[in-house]
Amino acid sequence: MLKLNNVEVMYNNVILVLRGISINIEQGKITTILGANGAGKTTTLKAISGVLRSERGEITHGNIELDGERIDRMMGHDIVRKGVVQVFEGRRVFTNLTCEENLIAGAHIEPSAAAMKQRMHMVFEYFPRIAERRHGRSGYLSGGEQQMLAIGRALMSDPKVVLLDEPSLGLAPLIIEEIFGIIGRLNKEQGVTIGLVEQNANLALNIADYAYVMENGSIVMEGPAAQLRDNADIKEFYLGMSEHGERKNYRDVKHYRRRKRWLS
Repeated sequence: MLKLNNVEVMYNNVILVLRGISINIEQGKITTILGANGAGKTTTLKAISGVLRSERGEITHGNIELDGERIDRMMGHDIVRKGVVQVFEGRRVFTNLTCEENLIAGAHIEPSAAAMKQRMHMVFEYFPRIAERRHGRSGYLSGGEQQMLAIGRALMSDPKVVLLDEPSLGLAPLIIEEIFGIIGRLNKEQGVTIGLVEQNANLALNIADYAYVMENGSIVMEGPAAQLRDNADIKEFYLGMSEHGERKNYRDVKHYRRRKRWLS
């Protein structure tokens, strides 16, 4: 459905961030990209959604296809019309607008008021907290509620693919569990295809169908999420566990990370 074919991304014609990555996000599946800070995960999503140019970045090699059609040369708003929507890290709701007005802004490509109301009703069913606060300013919402609103706003355009960038960032564990539960329901019940970028490997691998691991702008490992959960390197490097399932202390994990970078 959504394919990145040997994509390279450069900023300011100098800094090479993505180094020939190839990713396939299958229709109706949840695909996650794991990696530490600076690995290139967010840049990958921005390359897909067409917002690199606003940050002096560009795709210098390779291409991106949606259902066989190239979208890497399109502007961001045209990519949204094609059905790809990104929920950015940090939520970025319109704080001076109400929750309902935020959702209306997300429905700017809907062809009719009736279709917009139908989508809004669906969003309120999945996010009852937002329904309760629909007439309140979004700036007064908690961080978790703002994340729910940001996801709901993305759904208003009836997208084929939703790209989620660190949806767990800065949130309490119970709220994270609730949000990831809703993401899973949207995938199963509505058939929404999801591209998920996460640092929390445990969360991501538990919800995803397929996973990629990025380091220094390259894909270093990929496979079914269940298979990667059982991989010794993933357990030790990303989950802080030994190959026998025992928790490792911080000193051991830190030493392993240094050793892994040295070997790579």
